[in-house]
Parts: sequence; structure tokens; C-alpha cells
Amino acid sequence: MAERAGAGRGAGPEAGRKPATGRPVGRPARLERETIVATARRVLEEEGVHALSMRRLAKEVGSTPRALYHHVRDKDELLLLVLAGMAASAPRPALPDDPRDRIYVTALHIHDLLQPLPWVVEVLGLGHVTDKGAMWMVEEILDSAIRYGLTPREAIRAYRAIWFYIYGDLAYHAALSRRATEAPRPTRHSPVPDMLTPEDAATLPRLTTHANLWAEVVDVCNVPEGLHALIDGLLARSGGRGTGRV
Repeated sequence: MAERAGAGRGAGPEAGRKPATGRPVGRPARLERETIVATARRVLEEEGVHALSMRRLAKEVGSTPRALYHHVRDKDELLLLVLAGMAASAPRPALPDDPRDRIYVTALHIHDLLQPLPWVVEVLGLGHVTDKGAMWMVEEILDSAIRYGLTPREAIRAYRAIWFYIYGDLAYHAALSRRATEAPRPTRHSPVPDMLTPEDAATLPRLTTHANLWAEVVDVCNVPEGLHALIDGLLARSGGRGTGRV
């Protein structure tokens, strides 16, 4: 009777034995966070943000969505993990002492860092995730703008204007690349020239006269030149308060 009772409570040689998978029943499969993040990055690089979901990621790593939630809270945290360290791992440029030049070099570094990574542009476009390791660039632009003579509020507005210019250029060209892979035939960078007719000359004289230059200018977007002009205009708001002010 004692032996029978003990066996009923699972005290025999089979008691506590794990299933063939080597893990207790009901526990999520053992996953490494690094594997999850690396797989998510691959999906982002190959297909973009729209293709990444917890269900899709679970399938890619051979697990279940529920198991993934033991490692990442949600898709936003996953995107943060993918972004984390990317900017910090990139070599920092040599920054000049002059505040104005320091802003320019930092801004161009942001553009050049993100240009080869259209999926990062998509992630940042969500507006609520970013890489904390990239904050040093924001700090450099704010500090340099204040040292040049802008007020803190003006410096923040200047940074936002610079970021919107950079992001706009990156998002535009990322969209062009995406459409080029989806469209059955090449598409123009801008529909403006195609929309114009000779009859538009009366109401849109500049556009119709210079329509032939449109594609040329759009195709050769000079980001460094644009940043120079933008930064000069933003710093002009200092009203001649001078440079080097702490």
C-alpha cells in the first residue's frame, strides 16, 4: 500500500523526468535575447518595419509569440533593442572647435550614419523609439548652438529643424528605393513635370518654364550644401550675439 501510494504521488523512477525536449512542460523554449534581436534585425533589413511582428518573429526563431514575451515586453521594446548600440558602435567623427562647424559635422554624421539603413529610418519614423546611444549627437548640436549664441529654446528648435531636414531626405530616398523594387517599371522621382501642360504657363509660369530642370535638381540632392545653408540660417537667429558664449 505504501509503495502504491508513493507511486501514485509520482515518487517512482519516472518522477520529475523532463520530456524529450529537455524542458518542463508548459515552459517556453529556451531562447537567447541576442538571437531574437539578430533575427528581428534581419527581418527589418530584408523587408522593413511593416513585416516585423511578434508572430512573424516567433516563427523565424522556431518558437511561439508567448515565449518571446518572456524576453521582450512588446514590439516597441524589441525595436529599442535592435537600435541599441548602433550609433555608439559607429566611429565618432573628429569634431572641430568652432561651434558652427561642429554642428555641421555632427549633422552630416547623423545623415551618413543612417543613409545605408533605410529600416532604421522607418523605425525612427514611428516617433516613439530611438537609440539612447545616439543622444551624444543631439547634445553636441544643442551645446554648439548655445555656445554660438542661440538661446536654449532656439537651440532646441534649430536641432529639430536640422533633424527634420535629414529625416526628410532619408525618408524620401528610402521611399524611392522601395517603389523601385515594387514598381513594374522605373518611376520618376517627382510627378511635377508630368503634371504640367502648356496651358499651365499662364498660372504656373515658373514651373512650366523650368520643368526640364526639375528631375536634374531632384536627382542630385546635395545634402552637405543644404545643411550649410540651413545651419547658417538657423544660427543667424542669434542676432549677432557672438560665438563662444557658454
